[in-house]
Amino acid sequence: MKKKLSKVLALTLAVSAAASLSMANFAGAEEDKTITVAASPTPHAEILEEAAKILEEQGWTLEVEEFDDYIQPNEVVESGDMDANYFQHIPYLESFNEEKGTHLVNAGGIHYEPFGIYPGTKSSLDELEAGDVIAVPNDTTNEARALLLLQDNGVLTMAEGAGLTATVNDIEENPYDVEILELEAAQVPRVVDEVAFAVMNGNYALDAGFSVSKDSIAYESSDSEAAKTYVNVIAVKEGNENNEGIRALVSVLKSDEIKNFINETYDGAVIPFEDEAEAETEAETTAAEAAE
Repeated sequence: MKKKLSKVLALTLAVSAAASLSMANFAGAEEDKTITVAASPTPHAEILEEAAKILEEQGWTLEVEEFDDYIQPNEVVESGDMDANYFQHIPYLESFNEEKGTHLVNAGGIHYEPFGIYPGTKSSLDELEAGDVIAVPNDTTNEARALLLLQDNGVLTMAEGAGLTATVNDIEENPYDVEILELEAAQVPRVVDEVAFAVMNGNYALDAGFSVSKDSIAYESSDSEAAKTYVNVIAVKEGNENNEGIRALVSVLKSDEIKNFINETYDGAVIPFEDEAEAETEAETTAAEAAE
């Protein structure tokens, strides 16, 4: 009787252990359906909040943590603390990798934010005088972008060949004798009332309540090379770009629902991005479906 009881007890324990293992695996599967993303508050976190609704319908949980700087979002992805980030364009990503030795890659281009020149104490570039101050972001690629936009609008001339790494040291001609004030990107909107003009990143301009189409004096056109060069991407650590969760996230962010949300929400300050290859693939898919 004792031997038989022992067998029954052993079987019960085995079944219990199997059930516990099954529950653990189920819990693990649930955890695997969570995607963590580091993002700038505006517009990135707002777009992700909208995307989270669609992802939830697909069985995914999207967790977003907001950051106000350009350093930590990359560090938490490199360390593996978060799955992805959404705040930066490719030139900044490449520059960060080179400077910090990180291994971050582009998992998909989502949107483009036109850089703009905004009025401060003066309302027209025609009013520029010697000694006037123009605030620009101080990180490598965004400073170059600001300086090139100022060049395009006749404020200064950059040295030949000055590109995405241009700094104030590459200014060749400064006919108005303006002073370029280099600040951390998030600080630029805060000094608008203290400078003649401010050249701002799209997301920080939005966050400060500026509309690129209504408030800026000049901005990058949506059909320019800048749109392709400075597309904001989902960035992940190298090797994770084809993970199921990342692919689901990028797919939703590039969906018609999110494109419509962006167009209806940001008044031209944020523009959905589609590269030519993606457009061709989508057209081919649509044609094939129609043929069937």
